This record gives sequence, structure tokens and C-alpha cells, in this order.
Amino acid sequence: MHETIYRSSIKKSSSFLNKHSTYILLFVLSFLFIYKMGDAQKIDSVYHINGDVLTGDFKKMTYGIVTYKMDGMGTISIEVIKIKTMKSIKKFEIKMKNGVIYFGSIDTSSVDMTINIITNDTTTTRVHIAEIVEIYPIKSNFWMRSSGSFSLGLNFSKGSDITTLPLSGNMDYRITKSYFDLSFDNNSTFQGDSLSSSKADITFMYQQYLKLKWSNIVSVGVSQNLELGTRLRLELYDVIINDIVYNDWNRFYTGAGLGVTSETPYDDSGIKQDMVGLVTVVWKVFKYSKPKLWINSNINFVPYFTNIKRIRTVFNLNPKISIINDDFKVGFKFYFNFDNQPQTEAAAKTDYGINLQFTYSFH
Repeated sequence: MHETIYRSSIKKSSSFLNKHSTYILLFVLSFLFIYKMGDAQKIDSVYHINGDVLTGDFKKMTYGIVTYKMDGMGTISIEVIKIKTMKSIKKFEIKMKNGVIYFGSIDTSSVDMTINIITNDTTTTRVHIAEIVEIYPIKSNFWMRSSGSFSLGLNFSKGSDITTLPLSGNMDYRITKSYFDLSFDNNSTFQGDSLSSSKADITFMYQQYLKLKWSNIVSVGVSQNLELGTRLRLELYDVIINDIVYNDWNRFYTGAGLGVTSETPYDDSGIKQDMVGLVTVVWKVFKYSKPKLWINSNINFVPYFTNIKRIRTVFNLNPKISIINDDFKVGFKFYFNFDNQPQTEAAAKTDYGINLQFTYSFH
């Protein structure tokens, strides 16, 4: 009985998030078009250890790599160990390994492998480039403050008439000491002209730097998982995170917090609200030697306080390598979801999948 209701409800209504994924993709494409119309002034200088001076547009520095845009050469990457010093009159947010954050412009230093940071009060602080983990421009233009990526994959089998369409991406918007992130991830499987399976997530997150290696994250999420019997789940979390390790090749951080959820199942058991906890572990790895490699992974544990016997687990693994340049990547996305007490009685307790992805990143 429950399984009949569960499956018939799938055929009668299309996924809320699946329909809205089209609007998200159109928004991303429009964003990229407008973003590419901007042309930043190429007035920054990087002094190479071999004596060359490179003039262009400083995009960012992360994982020991400076991303730089030059006329004629396009976007290039330079290892920090090959940089003698740098200069830019633009304003930057500069984060050190010890968690200290500076806001100011960059000037050359007479000491090799260092820069001078000039803050708003004209104070000059000399720092070693190797001790910096992040440099991001603080730009006045909305579009130039934003960065992100989007990924698309497709798999089709004529014999089974099954098509799988994975679509995901994210957009960041940075302001002083904080940033916003909108991410989406949609995996839809079609058999013939009908939707047979769907997993979709949309999350809006705000992160505020607190002190040294501590930050606060507030996130709002909307998700659906047909395999686990979730028609619609709304989530709100407040989480404190700590950077345990952040250097030129990896970032490892953990976090814990509280949240509330509202879940609508596919059967007729009704909407249910719960208080939950969240424990998250995130590990990001970067390898500069060719082919360049990015690995993003995270695992979330969600225990329920209003139903102490229930726990959910979400695991994601997303390795990618560069193709053509750093803006274009190819890789795969593996996900595993577990719910020991799904609200829909006929639903499965686990859902997992792996998808090939082609990714375009914009800065």
C-alpha cells in the first residue's frame, strides 16, 4: 500500500528542485555573460625570482598558487616559491597561516620572498609570502567580487533507455571578513520520458570570520531525495568551524552546530519538524604538478534530538584535474547518503551514485 502511494506520487508530480534547476542554470549562464563583459585594470606586478616582472591583473592566491591574468597570455598560475615580491594598489583580504587577516594593498619589499601590506591607516607590515594562505581582491564592482563554477555531465544507454543528467555549481560573493555562497547539485535519472529517480540540493550559506582560525556559518538548504523518500526537506543551521590545517596544498577543517528541519515525505505520513545537530568534516587538497589536481571531500553527521534513534549521514568526494587551463576541469562526483529511519516507509535507507563531470570555473 505504502509503496504504491510512494511510486504513484512520483509519476503524478515532477520534482520541485528538478524544475528549478533549469532556472539556476540560466542564471549561471547569464552571470557568466555579464561577468565576462567586465575588464579589470591590469596594473599589478609580480616579481619573479629570475628577475622577470609580470604586469597584469592579480586574481587571487590560494594553495600556494597565484592566479594572474595577462594580456596575450591569458590566465596563468605561478607558484609562490618562484615569487620574489609583489605590488598592487588594489585592496585585498590577506589571510595568514596563523589565522590573522589583513586588509590593505600590497607593496614590494627589499627582502626576498616577502611583501609589505599597507593597511588603511597607512601602517606597513612585512610578511613572508610562504606564510600567506589566501589573498582575495576586495573589489567595489558586484560582478568582480563574485567567483564560482558549474559542472555538467550526461550519460545515456540505448539498451535500457536510461538517461542521467548531473548538474551542479556554486557562486561566491566576498565582502570584508565574510562571504556568501550559493550552491546547487542536481542528479536526475530518466527512463524513457518519465523521471525515475532524482536527488537535488540547493544551499545558501553565509560565513563570518570570527578570530584567528574560527568562523561562523549560517546556512539555509532545500533538498529532495526520491530514493530516500524525501519529497522536500527545509534545513536551517548555525555552525562554528575551525581550520585545523590550512597550507599551500590542503585545507582541513571541522565544525559543529545546531539546526531545525522540516521534512515532507512522498507518502501520506505528513510533514514533520525536528531539532537536529550537525558535525561536519571537510578536506580540500590541491596538487600543482601537471596534471593539476583538486580534491574536495566532506562528511556530515546529522543526529536528531527530537528522535534520538534517527541519524543521517552525507558523504561527498569530488576529484578533478585541469584540462586546457585551470578554468576547465574534468573529474567525477561520488555521493553517499544514509538515513536509518526515512520518513517514507517504503523508501530505501541508502542512496549513492557516481557521475562524470566537466567543470568551468570563473574568478
